[in-house]
Order: sequence, then structure tokens, then C-alpha cells
Amino acid sequence: MSGWLEAVRWNAEGLVPVVAQEAAPPHRVLMLAWMNREALARTVATGRAVYWSRSRGRLWAKGERSGHVQRVREIRLDCDGDTLLLLVEQEGLACHTGRRSCFYRRLEGDAWAEAEPVARDPRAIYGEQDGEVSGDGG
Repeated sequence: MSGWLEAVRWNAEGLVPVVAQEAAPPHRVLMLAWMNREALARTVATGRAVYWSRSRGRLWAKGERSGHVQRVREIRLDCDGDTLLLLVEQEGLACHTGRRSCFYRRLEGDAWAEAEPVARDPRAIYGEQDGEVSGDGG
């Protein structure tokens, strides 16, 4: 493996958390996901975000089902070496709930309130499976 991959402090499962943020203003934080070595290497090779899906137990290219891909403009490693930041151009929506960002809930007093509306019905993006919207941001 390349030296830059070895510089990342992978957790016991061989994963690292990854924050995806818009590269251009307003620099919205879009989502948090996970990568393993192969996902990071593929991201660098293709210029598109590839993550490790813990729920599916496999790699998934962001947008593989929705078409809402993330074009990676820059990758940063934090001071401890254990978290990545992807600066991306988001095509379409980042969240499988049909919102621009996965961080759409804001704490107001003692309850979570929706601070960002649904931009597109997720059933129109992903379809329905057993009456529930399926998706892992893919």
C-alpha cells in the first residue's frame, strides 16, 4: 500500500470516519460516512467518493443508485490522522431522506426540529422496499 494510505489511523475495523463538505460556498457539511483502505484508494483513483457501507458490508460509490455523485476536489486528513474531510461538488442531494444535507435536524430546547425541508421525495429517488424508503445515501 502507498505511504499516504498508511498515514491514516484506521480503527480496529479498518475504517476511518469521513466528513463530506461542499467545496464551494456555502460550504455546507453534507454527510458523515466511513471508508476503508480500498474505498479511499478508489476515491483517489476515480475522483468520485466511494465509501464503505457498514449496513451493507460492501463498498458503495456515492450516487450509484440515485445518480447524486460527489466529485472530490480535495481530501484532507485531520491533526490526529483519524478523520478525513472530503471537499466535494455534490450533484443532486447528499441525504437519502431527500435533503441537501444529512444534518437537517437542529436541537431546539429539548427536542430535535427539522431545519431543512425535503427537496425531493426519497421514494422518487430510490423507490420503495417493503413500504420503506431504502438507501444508504447511494
